[in-house]
Order: sequence, then structure tokens, then C-alpha cells
Amino acid sequence: MGRNLDYDAARQLLEEQFALAEDDYQLNRPATVPESMASSVETLFQSQTQAFREALIGCCIARILDSGIDIRFPYMGQDDNAYNGRTLDERVINPFLHERSIPCSKAPFLSVFRRSVRFVPETREGVRDKRAFDEMLRVVEALRAENDDEANAIFKFVLYKFVELREQSDIIVKRIRRLSMEQQKELIENLLSTPSGGLLPVLIAVATFKSISDAYDLDWQVDRQGINVADAAKGAAGDITVTKEEDVLFSIEVTERPVDRDRVRSTFVTKMSPNNVEDYLFLLAGGEATEAAKVLARSYFSQGHEINFMSLGEWIGAVLALLRAPGRMRFNENVVELLRQRDIPASVKLAWNDCVEAVV
Repeated sequence: MGRNLDYDAARQLLEEQFALAEDDYQLNRPATVPESMASSVETLFQSQTQAFREALIGCCIARILDSGIDIRFPYMGQDDNAYNGRTLDERVINPFLHERSIPCSKAPFLSVFRRSVRFVPETREGVRDKRAFDEMLRVVEALRAENDDEANAIFKFVLYKFVELREQSDIIVKRIRRLSMEQQKELIENLLSTPSGGLLPVLIAVATFKSISDAYDLDWQVDRQGINVADAAKGAAGDITVTKEEDVLFSIEVTERPVDRDRVRSTFVTKMSPNNVEDYLFLLAGGEATEAAKVLARSYFSQGHEINFMSLGEWIGAVLALLRAPGRMRFNENVVELLRQRDIPASVKLAWNDCVEAVV
């Protein structure tokens, strides 16, 4: 007796909703749920018993994939509408949490409970943290009672808290000592093709400028603006500013979007002219500069202002070839140093780890 789940669909659902929760976390915008529900979930994330909150993921997935499942019964045979919660956890949930470096149980969550546990009040006497278990049951009952949209909101809120939990933990950033030029090229390509909200392209550009300065003892100061922080609000002319003493050497904008004529004009009016910038560089991590943008840039050149466009990947490749093996090693060390800063999201650190593992 019981109802079967599609575990491939379960994995896809978890990956998609977790990615949305990561986006919500960056915007500080958790899914909207009733205050009492949010309080119950908060209690589960404060409990020493990790299995309670991990069990909720399975309950949410089962509820969303098949509303006919009774999520109180995570063992086949308990009820006509029961499901196989342990297999769901072993195949999907526990591996996913470990892959994403989220603090979690080493073993499947149901191993914490006695065999054939039911998520019902009668189980309360056999658990240590009774308050947290009570709150878990509140969420389970809400999932059973709510419509699909409300159940999805609860799921997104739970995953948001898992993202928050990971951000509060210390993600180890993988170090690499030496790569061949071929491996280095592959690593850069992987990083630039990895979604990061524009952060990875900026970080590897900063690391490149730092590596040039290190290799030739140039004593450059390389500063970057936060992603989605207006340059003008911070008094900066670009995403990256390279200075020596008080002199601005480079103002750089790293972009994954195409650069059109309007953007060039806006850059000149709001950044170059007010800050007396004579040399501005667009490092293109995605789209190209349009012909109209290049024409306008040439007109500014005739007035004494340079606006140039370069492919970020090609520029980094040329620089790393020039810096030779010691410089490439220093570049990788600079990237790791930047990634270890506290304001870097865990998802970006994990993206670096994945790219390194793929190459090495």
C-alpha cells in the first residue's frame, strides 16, 4: 500500500526551488508565509535535531508532487496514501544537501526516528526535542490543509532558511597550486559561464589586476564595488577602480549584458565627465558592444576621452600567458583570497569549487 513518487521529478523540483530561494536570499526577500508559520520554521532551525527540518523538505516535495499523499506517513504500508520518505531522502534530499555544502545529518533524516515513524502527536513521547517536534507537526498540518500556492510558499520559505543556514557556515574554498594554460583557459571559461549575478566576472577581473600588480611590483590599489550598488552613490566611476597613491589609473565596468549606444552615453555623462576619467574600459563577460556604441566611443575619443571594449575571457587569457606560471599561481591565490571574504555568497564559493573540480 502507498503511493509512488517520481524521484527524478523530486530532484528537479528541489533544484529549481532551491535556486529561487538563493535568489530570494540575495534580495533579502523570503517567501511570504503567515507569521505563526515562520515562527514554527524558525524553531526547527534552532533545534539541535537537524532531522526535523530535513524531514520537512521531504514532506513539502511529496505534498507538491502528489497532493493525494498523506505526508504524515513516510513509510509505505502505513496507509493507502503513504509514501516512501526514506528512499526520497536517500536518493534526493540527503545527497542534495551534502552537494550544496548545507549543514545536515550525515545519514538520512528518518534514521533519527524509530522505524516506521509517523508524523503524528503520538510520536512526541519518543523524541528528545518535543517543542521542535510540535512545531514540525504544525507545519505538516499546514501543508496538508493549504492549497498548492500556499504549500509552495511554505516550501520556498523552508529552503530560504536552508540557504541562510549555509551562509552562516564556513564554506571551504578549494585552493589550486598550478594549472597548465589549457586548464587555466578551461577554468576561466567555466567561471564565466556560471550564473553568479555578475559577481564571478568581477572577482576574476579584480584578481587579474592584482596579479599584474604583484608580478611587477606596481603597488596598485584595486577596489571593487558591490554588485547592484550604484557607482555614483559610492563616488566610483566603475565596478573596478585601479589607483596608485591618489592617481586613478583605470576605471573598469565588467558587464554580462550587451553595451549599446545609450549605455556608452550614460557612462560618459554620469561617470567619466563628473570624475574626470579619461580612460574607461568595458570588460565584456557576455554580450558584445554594438556598432553604434563603438561609433559613439570614437566620437568621445576625438574629444580626448577613451572608451574601449574587450572580451573579459580573452583579456584574462592574454594576461595570464604573459605572467607565466608564477603569475598564474598568484592569480588563483588572489581569486581564493577574494572568495574567502565574508560578503561573498556561499553559492559563489561553491561555484568556484565545482569549476576547479571539473578542471583538476
